[in-house]
Amino acid sequence: MNSSIIILMLGVSVFLGALALFGIMWAIKTGQFDDKEKFLNQVQYDGNEELNAAADQQNKKEALKKKKEGYRPE
Repeated sequence: MNSSIIILMLGVSVFLGALALFGIMWAIKTGQFDDKEKFLNQVQYDGNEELNAAADQQNKKEALKKKKEGYRPE
């Protein structure tokens, strides 16, 4: 290949990469990825079984944490 073609391809790829990076940074800055209602909508579609399973899992984590805190090896 001709070196001018490689330089052109490299320049175009750097330009497109910079354009993509600029677009992602703009989206993050303007809050495009923020979903404030995600958790509220998710709870609406959870059944009792899923909510009970999540509560049981949380209780197990807390019990394990208390058990670890209470254990003091000497």
